[in-house]
Amino acid sequence: MNRLAGATSPYLLQHADNPVDWFEWGPDAFAEARRRDVPLLISVGYSACHWCHVMAHESFEDRGTAAIMNARFVNIKVDREERPDVDAVYMAATQAMTGQGGWPMTVFATPDGHPFYAGTYFPRAGFQRLLMGVHEAWTTDREAVLSQGGKVVEALNERAALPSGPLPTAETLEAAVRSLREGFDPERGGFGGAPKFPPSMVLEFLLRVRTPDARAMADTTLEAMARGGLYDQLAGGFARYSVDASWVVPHFEKMLYDNALLLRVYAHWWRDTGSPLARRIALETAEWMIAELRTPEGGFASALDADSEGEEGRFYVWTPDQLQEVLGQADAAWAAELFEVTGTFEHGTSVLQLLADPDDPDRYESIRARLRAARELRVRPGRDDKVVAAWNGLAIAALAETGALFDRPALVEAATRAATLIDEVHIDDGRLLRTSRDGRAGGNAGVLEDYADVAEGFLTLYGITGDSRWYRRAEALLDTLLDRFPDGAGGFFDTADDGERLFQRPQDPTDNATPSGQFAAAGALLSYAALSGSTRHREAAEGALGPVSTLADRYARFAGWGLAVAAAALAGPVEVAVTGDLSDDRTRALHRAALMSGAPGMVIALGEGEVPLMAGRTLVDGEPAAYVCRNFACRLPVTTPAALRAELSD
Repeated sequence: MNRLAGATSPYLLQHADNPVDWFEWGPDAFAEARRRDVPLLISVGYSACHWCHVMAHESFEDRGTAAIMNARFVNIKVDREERPDVDAVYMAATQAMTGQGGWPMTVFATPDGHPFYAGTYFPRAGFQRLLMGVHEAWTTDREAVLSQGGKVVEALNERAALPSGPLPTAETLEAAVRSLREGFDPERGGFGGAPKFPPSMVLEFLLRVRTPDARAMADTTLEAMARGGLYDQLAGGFARYSVDASWVVPHFEKMLYDNALLLRVYAHWWRDTGSPLARRIALETAEWMIAELRTPEGGFASALDADSEGEEGRFYVWTPDQLQEVLGQADAAWAAELFEVTGTFEHGTSVLQLLADPDDPDRYESIRARLRAARELRVRPGRDDKVVAAWNGLAIAALAETGALFDRPALVEAATRAATLIDEVHIDDGRLLRTSRDGRAGGNAGVLEDYADVAEGFLTLYGITGDSRWYRRAEALLDTLLDRFPDGAGGFFDTADDGERLFQRPQDPTDNATPSGQFAAAGALLSYAALSGSTRHREAAEGALGPVSTLADRYARFAGWGLAVAAAALAGPVEVAVTGDLSDDRTRALHRAALMSGAPGMVIALGEGEVPLMAGRTLVDGEPAAYVCRNFACRLPVTTPAALRAELSD
């Protein structure tokens, strides 16, 4: 009996009709493996994963393969987005055993959960041979299998200590920029070769550093990504990564976390440069997130699939004949040249690019609108509509800031609605739950990144709206973080001390597609400390930044968020208290001047209320005023935007 029909995960529900006797992750599966005396087969993936779909169609939907799996294993299907802790420990094992990782991840483990063999995607014939080989080893050479599992666990636990070092300094940041320059692609932007991933956290760091070298790397990369096929030139939004080094052909899945992080970076790029391209990409990405990912409850769905009608990218690509059918001959020829429709993808199709701005903007907008309308008639990619707390935290921060910077109240309102959903559905008795779907919380406990990213989103939303509710909610989450996640050596585990016990308690300080939980915690703690004056939170933030010094010299690409937070810590961060009636145009003008400064990691306290940074910050002769502070030591208040800009640029 397949047990996935009652799952809340869209990925698990995709497998609910498989002939495989799937279990969800949990004690029932382990008990059944012990009862039957067979190994566990743990299959880990996520709903937008193309190769997960391929393996499902080839093997998990095949009755012959399923019969082997059911007879010889207890089979567990895991959504890595619901259970990042399970994914993390088994991915570490997979990488240790094979030298590589990825999804779908296939792990064979003892009934106690100790992995002894692992891999990623296997074609059906090879997978069937593997199943029989593992079964043979389990039945004829059990002692060697158990020994292998024990050795893997022992080796992983020996390697588990975090790399750490002294607190980052200005020299640390300079070393990181030099390290990044060594791997930078000066012609096409980004770092390294194919496949090329959007370096969202590194870009935030480079914008904060503001040296000519850092700015050149950021500018080149941001423009190249926005003009290539990684970006959807018709509707906005970024794909997961580019399969080539030139950002031409993407892996077509679109993830909430990528778009939230990149939205914030492009908004900051516009703030620093005034670039029309940056403005367009930021606003289009925000509008795409709301149009495509917002759920009826106000949260944001996790992802759009790469596939439609069984083909990767089918929804997005075009041929010259398709252009002509929609646009007519003359406009089709113009559009083919403008969008580089030259057969860059499979079967003579092309991913649209926009390598230069059009010489006829009105014609471009008309063509773009017609192509988008025609594309809407195609079969759309599937949507994973579960709401992940951490990624919604990133979206809340990005939408709130973008809405404030571009004077788009609807974006701030969208951020507020998402925050309200997290507050009302995901927080239960002070503890954060990782996911929800259709307004119903799932049963998986929040991990470190959930607490940190949601707190970051709430604090940002407070600084935009002045509603101290979000400050208080962030405070409660960070108090739990400090109580439940510390490792006793200045860092944090990725799971709480009362969470489920796996064969290893995961702890990884390096960024992946999102900021690491450790560095996200450092950022949220630092911001809260700047608003509250809390020494405890400041010291915790500084302790969490310890690994940055070790990573900066050689592995800066995997410490972008830690480097960005370190830049904020070295800058103070700057604290701005804006006092006055929020309906007063003078208060709003001061608030906007603060938002536009771009000081690294700057925090803003706004209006009146219980936030400690506001204590004693009074009006000046009845006028709204702004106080610029560091470590709660404030300069004399100013009452005009020009004077505030001068204070912030000093």
